[in-house]
Amino acid sequence: MLRNLAELIGKRFVEFVRYGGGASILLGETLFWIPIPPLRRKQIVEQMSRIGVDSLPIVSLISLFTGMVLALQSAYQMQKISAEIYIASLVALSMVRELGPVLTALIVAGRIGASITAEIGTMKVTEQIDALETLATNPVKYLVVPRFLALVVMIPLLTLYADVIGGLGGYLIGVYKLNITHAMYMKMTWKALKYKDVYTGLIKSVFFAVIICIIACYEGMRAEGGAEGVGRATTSSVVTSFILIIASDCFFTALFYFLT
Repeated sequence: MLRNLAELIGKRFVEFVRYGGGASILLGETLFWIPIPPLRRKQIVEQMSRIGVDSLPIVSLISLFTGMVLALQSAYQMQKISAEIYIASLVALSMVRELGPVLTALIVAGRIGASITAEIGTMKVTEQIDALETLATNPVKYLVVPRFLALVVMIPLLTLYADVIGGLGGYLIGVYKLNITHAMYMKMTWKALKYKDVYTGLIKSVFFAVIICIIACYEGMRAEGGAEGVGRATTSSVVTSFILIIASDCFFTALFYFLT
């Protein structure tokens, strides 16, 4: 029994190292091919529109309700100590530091990451990637680089948008439900926020974008076994991206606010 357990742990560890190594190699190849022409601007713009513009409705909806719920939940405790005016600060800091970047990344990972894995996985099992290689076209340059650049640009922009919409949700509850004046709510919001809060959230969003792109593309490129294999790769891509996003958020929060 102990031997079987040791074998299982060893097997999982080897798979983990192999997975991490493969994803790291893909990241290195992507960074290598970015400055090498041609840049394929048209495909990058198409991916930016798909990732950014098409994600605006769901990001708006989730961010707005997150800000509203955050204000309502904090009001339940703040009213007991007559500190309702601090709800504005709490909502602003929570959205800018944590909820804006993380929620946006999770939305994009579930929506775009799964789509990227399914597309590339389908190309892999139908041997279209092999056809690219026979035509002397590097698959990383052709498939990964445009998506990488689009994600790295659009996720920080979506994060800023989510921060604003989440703040608007808190404002609606604070002003129209809790009777905080407009001037007081805005004053407490701007008083609490610092440049560090904004740029740390944006730095997080850039790393989240890298995670989503590399995991989605790597899972797609290693898919095998027909339609069933593409489905497994898509599920694995979303789950792995979610785990890495939350883990990296914890790491960067500790780095920015507790270790510096």
